[in-house]
Amino acid sequence: MKVFGSLDVLYLLAILVSLLSLVAGNSSVVAVTHENLQGIIDSNELVLLSFYTDWCRFSQILQPIFEEAAAKVLQKFPENGRVILGKINCDTEDILTDQFDILKYPTIKIIRNGLVGNQEYRGQRSVEAFLQFVEKELSDPINEFHSIDELKNVDVGYGIVIGYFTSKDHAEYDNYRRVASLLRNDCRFLVGFGDLTKDLRPPGKNALIFRGDPSIPNHKNQYSEYLGNMTSFKELTFWIDKTCVPLVREITFDNAEELSEEGLPFVLLFYDKDDLSPIQEFKNAIQSQMENETRVIFLTAEGEAFKHPLFHLGKSLSDLPVIAIDSFMHMYLFPRYQDIYDPGSLKKFIDDLFSGALHYNYHVDLQAKEDSESIIDPAEDQPVVHESKFKDLKPSKHRYTLVNRTRDEL
Repeated sequence: MKVFGSLDVLYLLAILVSLLSLVAGNSSVVAVTHENLQGIIDSNELVLLSFYTDWCRFSQILQPIFEEAAAKVLQKFPENGRVILGKINCDTEDILTDQFDILKYPTIKIIRNGLVGNQEYRGQRSVEAFLQFVEKELSDPINEFHSIDELKNVDVGYGIVIGYFTSKDHAEYDNYRRVASLLRNDCRFLVGFGDLTKDLRPPGKNALIFRGDPSIPNHKNQYSEYLGNMTSFKELTFWIDKTCVPLVREITFDNAEELSEEGLPFVLLFYDKDDLSPIQEFKNAIQSQMENETRVIFLTAEGEAFKHPLFHLGKSLSDLPVIAIDSFMHMYLFPRYQDIYDPGSLKKFIDDLFSGALHYNYHVDLQAKEDSESIIDPAEDQPVVHESKFKDLKPSKHRYTLVNRTRDEL
């Protein structure tokens, strides 16, 4: 007698619900194809697209949940043009699967105001979670200030964009709100209207400024004014993205999966939470040496939270700060932290990754160990190599059906 696990039961129930839905002939989830996709994107403020296959059990489990969530979303937001939950069958829509670079099933893409977001939906797969997500996405992304004192005392945090507008009833404010909706997870947005802002903007015109944290390298200009076209969605999006998003980000267990799917190696600073000075030193080194580096992702990692990969490198919390590269194949340890003060040292470390020098040294050292049948300590100035640990934070086979794609080894 076969014993069914909880996942098997969920899978069978999902199939049953799917069949009942088909028989009933009603669905709140829109079937999206290459023929109707553009029309749906152009006519809705928010679109959630579930990429699935019929043979993927995780897709089957999600289907009735997504269906019920869509029904509740449409009940809450019945107006045309607000939100659509759609599904794309990757077995029949090869073009869309390639266009959206789908590497796992199910994948839920977020499209705001016609643009595909950098982040996917990675939250809980429950009706309530989907509904809460949509409610948040459709909420106003811009906070309004009502006094100059309120503006002066605002918490800048990692940076904030402030708009000074004559009124809400203006095409330039509509554009500002659309961009803020798209970048709401990357930056904070504030706005003031009318007489309150008349001394902060040119007479009869609107203005946007960025207020940054001067301790953050690419926020070194604490005030920056937008001089582009106020009605250009593309221009304003580019300016805010370049100005507001920090060059160095913090990795957590909440965003690790998302960061890993950007497909770029990690350059990590492991730091002690009781000594944050290395964070600024790391940022300054990157700003001075590699401001335009796009081949890697620069990250800071709190040592206690990520002590497992740290220990895997042969380091303990007492060794912090530590710098390493994780290429998702191997981890390469930067020999001496203090070398970041030497111009070009960190850049050379990254260049050696892409030239193959780090990987070559790894195999040379591995062969030497096998030949001698003993562990040979690498030279002091040679990067130490270990198997990748951050690859374990990539999308899990226990949550997705993963698509096999070849990837160059670094």
